[in-house]
Amino acid sequence: MVKEIERAGIPVVHVCTVVPISLTVGANRIVPAVAIPHPLGNPALSAEEEKDIRRKMLSKALEALSTEVTDQTVFDWVTV
Repeated sequence: MVKEIERAGIPVVHVCTVVPISLTVGANRIVPAVAIPHPLGNPALSAEEEKDIRRKMLSKALEALSTEVTDQTVFDWVTV
């Protein structure tokens, strides 16, 4: 699905828990998620820490959307 949307000229960010699968399916902009059972957070963290994780991930995804790519690119939000 990601490749077809990109082919139509709409940039897509694939937020995923298993980056090698995204690379295999051909996603161009990949943002790693936290973990398979909780891709967008960690229930063991405080609400404020979860909010921070989600903010960093969303910020990196928006950066990825506005970045022109020619090859598959993984945008790591952990280093933000």
